[in-house]
Amino acid sequence: MKYKAIGKRIQQYREAKGYTQESFAEIVKLTPNYLSAIERGVKTPSVETLIEIINSLDVSADDILMDVINAGDKIKASKLSEAIGNLPQDEQRRIFSVVETLIKEAKSK
Repeated sequence: MKYKAIGKRIQQYREAKGYTQESFAEIVKLTPNYLSAIERGVKTPSVETLIEIINSLDVSADDILMDVINAGDKIKASKLSEAIGNLPQDEQRRIFSVVETLIKEAKSK
């Protein structure tokens, strides 16, 4: 399993919420060293610990596991679509143009 990818997602969401490793470790009742090891992919959290982390970050399991589950690309595509939909229309058109060009190039290979 891609434990580094899971750890990186945990770190990204923790930082986005404004938590330091120390403050978040206290919230989820872990040592800062153990949380650091999880975020680096060195240690694998138990299911109970992973659930505590996900709930404390107020994210879905899909958010944390999207790089390792089979439906991950569909989840990423959905999140990208949502993010693009929140942009001004001229920015949406610019992004669609780039993506359409990349798709054409990929199909021609």
